[in-house]
Amino acid sequence: MRIYTRKGDDGTTGLYFGGRVAKDSALPTAYGTVDEAQAFIGLARAEAEPGSELDQLLVAIERDLWVLMADLATDETNRAKLVAGETLVTDAMVASLERRIDDLSARFTMPSEFVVPGGNRVAAALDVARTVVRRAERDSLAAAAPGSRVVAYLNRLSDLLWTMARWQEGDSLTARAVAPLAGEAEKGA
Repeated sequence: MRIYTRKGDDGTTGLYFGGRVAKDSALPTAYGTVDEAQAFIGLARAEAEPGSELDQLLVAIERDLWVLMADLATDETNRAKLVAGETLVTDAMVASLERRIDDLSARFTMPSEFVVPGGNRVAAALDVARTVVRRAERDSLAAAAPGSRVVAYLNRLSDLLWTMARWQEGDSLTARAVAPLAGEAEKGA
């Protein structure tokens, strides 16, 4: 089997369960950005200790994103073929993210000021993934079918990734002082 099919050479792409759309239309734009987010989550996972709690959480999220991409890659005429939790994002998937946010948030003191990303490599990778998830959320507004839970899932996922980044910064989060802007430092002198 070859990886290339040449079918997309005309600027179209196939949808899940059939049909074709232009590659720059709302559906492939949205699930393409989710695919990009999944890759950045994989980059964060590469920074995690193999088998760690963080590694396991990120694998679960990456698997959820396959479900989300299938949901976004399905034409409205074929949505009845989607299976909850396998190819269709569910309320339970969104609720699971909320439980993870609550669990992790209870493990550290939330920052009281804006966070400067880059406390460590894994936190920085999680923050990059978070920003791509936010873009995927914006792109999905034009693509998600009425009643879809895709946008809600992406909204919670970005919150979870922010929380995970702070969790991974651990003690370094509270130990780091937020550096003043150059102009503010000069004002105080």
